[in-house]
Amino acid sequence: MSTKDDAVYRTELPGLPPPRRGKVRDVYDLGSELLIVACDRISAYDHVLKPAVPGKGKILCQLTVFWLERLASLVPHHLLASDARDFPARLRPHAARLAGRAMLVKKAEVVPFECVARGYLAGSGFRDYRRTGTVCGHRLPPGLERASRLPAPIFTPATKAEEGHDENVDYATLERAVGAPLAARLEELTLALYRHGADHAAGCGLILADTKFEFGHAGGELILIDEVLTPDSSRYWEAADWRPGVEPTSFDKQYVRNWLDQVGWDHASPPPELPPEVVAGTRHRYLEAFRRLTGREPQL
Repeated sequence: MSTKDDAVYRTELPGLPPPRRGKVRDVYDLGSELLIVACDRISAYDHVLKPAVPGKGKILCQLTVFWLERLASLVPHHLLASDARDFPARLRPHAARLAGRAMLVKKAEVVPFECVARGYLAGSGFRDYRRTGTVCGHRLPPGLERASRLPAPIFTPATKAEEGHDENVDYATLERAVGAPLAARLEELTLALYRHGADHAAGCGLILADTKFEFGHAGGELILIDEVLTPDSSRYWEAADWRPGVEPTSFDKQYVRNWLDQVGWDHASPPPELPPEVVAGTRHRYLEAFRRLTGREPQL
């Protein structure tokens, strides 16, 4: 079992421009392309936590590649290469560091909304429902509980915040911002991708409760970008023991969120350091999701 000393919290690649650092990824601008490096950082409640989770970035990167290849018939994507041996010559000195955790991708003009699909009631959707009976303008039946299955998957866009918390918005807000044709296409693609992912997950004994996608424009077409159907961007639950009203067995970040809530963190002050058992438990859940979804081991 790897220790926290094996984790990659951030990258510095001499000879390349300084990266733009997101919550998890370091993004290097190579001019005509981007190099996206998935580090082992983990975030929750808009805070980046410590320590990092060994191998997490490789799991996320390799699972994203798996899904991009599966979904290519539904929508084009930004991936150019994921094998470090296929990267440009200027990246070869960093091949060992990048192996299994980096993608060379097309640049895209990002659509400034998270495109969320929900098949079950959880997270901010459940909180909104308890307060208003709706989720992003969708009126839902009364009496639903946490983890209830929705009558049909719904599209619930959210603002894409550079810092802080993304905010759920209704379809009309999205439509005003990007125009009716693009809003309709985003909804259509998001629900199609969700259904494909949920069907595959069901065959692996998992429920894909919800997930978020990002899109951009490149070369005159709308393409799928960023991470796809990972435990960071999705909720995966154990299908065999799912029951409405009961906290599901999860294979995603919910395990970390639950621990933070149990220790009484206020979500505003500096977060507590994750203890070794929570780091190990998180790693185990991400590995299990990867194994079940892909039928193989990640290259760690």
